[in-house]
Amino acid sequence: MKLKYALIPLVLTAFGSTHASATCLNDVEVMQLMQFYNAGTPSPNIAPLTDEEGACTRTKFNTLLAAKYGKVIGYKAGLTNPAVQQRFNTNKPVWGKLYAGMIQPSGITLPATFGARPLFEADMLVRVRDLSINDARNPAEVLEFIDQIIPFIELPDLLVEKPATLNGAGIAAINVGARLGVAGEPILAPVLSEQKQAMLQALADMSVQLTDNKGTVLSTGKGSDILGHPLNAVLWIIQALKQDNLRLMPGDLVSLGSFSPLMPPKAGTSITATYMGLPGAKPVTVNFLPPPISGLND
Repeated sequence: MKLKYALIPLVLTAFGSTHASATCLNDVEVMQLMQFYNAGTPSPNIAPLTDEEGACTRTKFNTLLAAKYGKVIGYKAGLTNPAVQQRFNTNKPVWGKLYAGMIQPSGITLPATFGARPLFEADMLVRVRDLSINDARNPAEVLEFIDQIIPFIELPDLLVEKPATLNGAGIAAINVGARLGVAGEPILAPVLSEQKQAMLQALADMSVQLTDNKGTVLSTGKGSDILGHPLNAVLWIIQALKQDNLRLMPGDLVSLGSFSPLMPPKAGTSITATYMGLPGAKPVTVNFLPPPISGLND
């Protein structure tokens, strides 16, 4: 714990130096950023970055995340919803990596303070079946080369003291806030032609609803809120990865982005995402631990 507080003035000095002219964070700065991530304490803000600076910082940060969470199991698209793009002053998505230790089962109970700047959002995963997905040109071809569609509540962590000041490249730099996510029961991708067409339409038209344990509707979004069709997020990821000489591989998971606003968790609540109009989709739920009982340790 002493280390956490000793780091704060060091990082303030290092990050503050980037405000005059932002560059890729150096190795010491990225290591300090990771220490804040591990401590669950908000880091001083990152100065506005260019796309190149954000990508460079992400590469360094991902090296440290891999040491914590294990192997890469896929990728996440972020800022795929125009409303979320507007919040972070950008007009295009960003991407990050998903690691084995990040994906948790539906129904898990976690502390509401699972990160430095913890949030939740309704999302969706798909699983890659075939390398040919890297040549897909439209949602129908993406559907041809996936084998699972998975309801998913993402639990991102925007990490810094003032997340609203991050730009799109800054979001990329922190690996699009990847921290945790709760995966529901997979839906097998359809095989027959008519079923494929029905699934494509259902993915675009579905209503994705977030509710709490009191039955309060927190948000509602449509499948088409993600780039016009949620599988367009996979097409975007494919092209973005090619720029880094990366490809989607069989078994990779792809997180498609947000159907809902980013919201902070509250202790003692449960959050459920329901995919209305999507055949075979079952709700996915995450529970947040209740607050400690006052006076228990007095």
